[in-house]
Amino acid sequence: MTDTPPSPTQNDAQAHKFRIAAIRNSSSYRQAHTDSEFMRRKELRPVRLQLELLKPELIQDEQGVRSTVVAFGGTRIVERPNAEALLEAAKAELATDQDDADKQRAVRIAENVLKKAHYYDEAREFGRIVSGTCQVDNQCDYVISTGGGPGIMEAANRGAFDVGAKSIGLNITLPFEQEPNSYITPELCFEFKYFAIRKMHFLMRAKAMVAFPGGFGTMDELFETLTLIQTKRMEPIPVILFGKDYWSRLVNWDLFVEEGTISPKDLELISYAETAQECWQLIRDFYKDGSGEKLPRGQ
Repeated sequence: MTDTPPSPTQNDAQAHKFRIAAIRNSSSYRQAHTDSEFMRRKELRPVRLQLELLKPELIQDEQGVRSTVVAFGGTRIVERPNAEALLEAAKAELATDQDDADKQRAVRIAENVLKKAHYYDEAREFGRIVSGTCQVDNQCDYVISTGGGPGIMEAANRGAFDVGAKSIGLNITLPFEQEPNSYITPELCFEFKYFAIRKMHFLMRAKAMVAFPGGFGTMDELFETLTLIQTKRMEPIPVILFGKDYWSRLVNWDLFVEEGTISPKDLELISYAETAQECWQLIRDFYKDGSGEKLPRGQ
């Protein structure tokens, strides 16, 4: 509600004061970069895209991040005690109605989640190995970078946290409530509005991509990376799928070749690992045998 304008009988000083207040309170008078309402206009999308690309880039430079290792994986893969608790809860629900198909399915899903609980431990160990090996002498090489959420992402960030190393979380604004996991380095935790810019930041510094078992998000990032390498839009990096049994059952890679939709050589873009140490060794071997860039400080 605005103030009532002065009457014609009031003096010029009061009228002047009112007019100046109206000008200062107008959104048009705000400097553009401080006007959040203006910045949210659809016409400003190109500017928002530019800012979202630039801010994390500048901050990572300031934090000394020279390269990253990207770790993807399911948000629903949790530590074994949590997975066991979920299974017990599902069984308790089923006990109330043994014939309920949805409750039977919930138990099967909980059993499968429990079977994958060891991937949380391996992701955490992988974060420890990479961060403890490469973040030395105040250098930030091969910094663990995740989507910032729970599950496998939390585990990888947690592994870096265990050894006092930096790690990155590229969070995304979603319609439902969510927050970054608490193991990310606060100065390297970013929230994105645009998936496209977030994807760019995942790969701009990446020296390897590791995909643990996951869902749509993991598949999205995996195929994005494979496509960019296949089409030579980015330099080759090791793409390592953690858990060959899961990935072989989920994706029939050979069918792509048999159907003529990819070449046999494209399958060489993918490697498999079952342990954190094996995964790290694949990354080391990729750069050791290559003619280009080596691991930091000759490791």
